[in-house]
Amino acid sequence: QVQLVESGGGLVQPGGSSRLSCAASGSIFSVAMGWYRQAPGKQREHVATITSGGITIYATSVKGRFTISRDNAKNTLYLQMNSLKPEDTAVYYCNTRVNNINYWGKGTLVTVSS
Repeated sequence: QVQLVESGGGLVQPGGSSRLSCAASGSIFSVAMGWYRQAPGKQREHVATITSGGITIYATSVKGRFTISRDNAKNTLYLQMNSLKPEDTAVYYCNTRVNNINYWGKGTLVTVSS
């Protein structure tokens, strides 16, 4: 079983930056991991994915502003968010899939507001 714990959310001004972290309980070097987000009143949406080989995939809405990365030695996933916009306000979730089972963290709230 995999446990995922996100951290790093909070209040950020428009145009600002923030970095989210996701600590995994087990070794993550062999699986893809991703970030999703859910804004108030909206469905959860994909933000970014990084494969075990380091290939990255981004949603169009965050491409060029967000960077996903991983530190396999620390079993940690990151999301660097720059040039934040009010529409980036959401609960951000860490995700991975192991043995056909989807695992989610509890999420961390990012609020972009002046």
